[in-house]
Amino acid sequence: MSRTHVIRRSAVLLGAVGATSLLTTGIAAAHVTANVYGEQPEKGGYGAIVLRVPNEEAEAGTNKIEMTIPNEYAISSARTTPVPGWTAEVTTTTLPNPVRNGRGTDVTEVATKITWTAQPGNEIAAGTTSYEEFAFTAGPLPGTVDTLMLPVTQTYSNGTVANWDAPPPAEGAEEPENPAPVVELAAESGNGHGGGDQPDTADIAVSQDDTARWLGGAGVAVGALGLGVGAGALLRSRKAAKPTS
Repeated sequence: MSRTHVIRRSAVLLGAVGATSLLTTGIAAAHVTANVYGEQPEKGGYGAIVLRVPNEEAEAGTNKIEMTIPNEYAISSARTTPVPGWTAEVTTTTLPNPVRNGRGTDVTEVATKITWTAQPGNEIAAGTTSYEEFAFTAGPLPGTVDTLMLPVTQTYSNGTVANWDAPPPAEGAEEPENPAPVVELAAESGNGHGGGDQPDTADIAVSQDDTARWLGGAGVAVGALGLGVGAGALLRSRKAAKPTS
């Protein structure tokens, strides 16, 4: 095999591995999603959820996020994890008629919205490569549904508004263009997980940090592997091209 051919092959391999590394570290989804870092929230318990919001406007950044909590979920408590450069506000509403929560108690005051607002200069950057995560806990979670649907309104600095509020599609149907974030609820286990007191929001931040470290480490490892493979191929090509005495 010629030296030129080996070098070209090594360059292609390095490029492919580099692209894999970028895919590994570029975790921002195309839609607003609700994620769980850890064990799945249970019906009747408290859940720790992370809202991931990617920016999708080339010339404007995201400066406001409003997440709606449907009244029928009867979630009476919600807390947020601080996000640097953003303020958070939990809106509660007094209902005219009581609703039954996930623990069988009738309540009239429920959490209905969480609003995150960027302070000047701290919006999610313009373009399609930036995102931010907003963590919160909520509960008691409803016991009569299998999936939480949490519609989100995303506002950009140029006034553009994106509504992520379409319900999940029926089985076999195409995904809607602007799906609402959803969270699957696990059945109540009876062992105390997800059914006790509200979890500390600091635990969410630790999980986010661990996930980011893992993803960053994976990207570095993949990149280093590619460099090692490419360097090995180059050395072999030099040895093969060296004239024999």
